[in-house]
Amino acid sequence: MGAQKETLGFQAEVKQLLHLMIHSPYSNKEIFLRELVSNASDACDKLRFEALDNAALYESESELKIRVAYDKDARTLTISTTASACA
Repeated sequence: MGAQKETLGFQAEVKQLLHLMIHSPYSNKEIFLRELVSNASDACDKLRFEALDNAALYESESELKIRVAYDKDARTLTISTTASACA
């Protein structure tokens, strides 16, 4: 049975999107950070599940990790995972 691919369009009203971002709970820095880490965790969970049928998805990393790095000079926070397919 062949899988069919479906492409859907997406449009967003930038003004409304900005309003939501400014007035959403994500304007709280702690909640925003927790959500980003949660998203990385969800991506890793999805990779673990899909790797049950295809272990090659792990590439060379079988242990998935979420890394949070802070660059004081650049004033950036980077959240990353050990496997590129998990990011």
